[in-house]
Amino acid sequence: MRTVRATGRIHSWDLSTGVDGPGTRFVLFVSGCPLRCLYCANPDTWHMRDGREVSVDEVMAEIERYRGFVTAAGGGVTLTGGEPLLQPGFTAAVLRACKEAGLHTALDTSGFLGVRATDELLADTDLVLLDIKSFDAATYRRLTGGTLGPTREFATRLDRLGVRMWIRHVLVPGWTDDPEAVEGLARFVAGLGSVDRVDVLPFHKLGAAKYDALGLPFPLRDTPTPGPELVRRVREQFRAHGVKAY
Repeated sequence: MRTVRATGRIHSWDLSTGVDGPGTRFVLFVSGCPLRCLYCANPDTWHMRDGREVSVDEVMAEIERYRGFVTAAGGGVTLTGGEPLLQPGFTAAVLRACKEAGLHTALDTSGFLGVRATDELLADTDLVLLDIKSFDAATYRRLTGGTLGPTREFATRLDRLGVRMWIRHVLVPGWTDDPEAVEGLARFVAGLGSVDRVDVLPFHKLGAAKYDALGLPFPLRDTPTPGPELVRRVREQFRAHGVKAY
């Protein structure tokens, strides 16, 4: 394996199955995020300064420890965060090293910083897990502090380049369940040929303890989690447009 000198700041790494791409994944949590999603489950990844600096070689050495297990389970490596595209050089170097090692690669991103992803970085990405928080621009702003436009443009670019996508949509009652907004997102996604599926992810409060530990208020502490009927309705809206939804 060649020596890669690039460094970046990360929060941690872990193994997961089924939620971060196909198969069992080595998941690298990259530090730093420009958005402040009200339902964020990982507020401890918001700031780069809170991460620890590692080299690409260190990351790859850790991945190598789990290579046999990950590949046997049909998985690969997923970069998530935080927001991996806040550190595009480091992210690109890890993806390149993974591809050279013959590993399946996935990038979990909001797309808000999609303009920072070079075509070379995307060429080393087998799958993009694209989080589309809301398809209503005003709701997107209130929910994340950012704007919807960059994510739409990034999705269109990924489709043009033929990069496979899984769309992720966190379902938050009173925020992202508006039928008209869901319908708009379903129509948009149905027009993207490189989208393989949509994952409708029910809002949860598993990160509430992290807010408490950090001395931060959890904005959606009193928001209910979605019931099965609501989840079913939203998934059916996507399916009505010929999109696989789970």
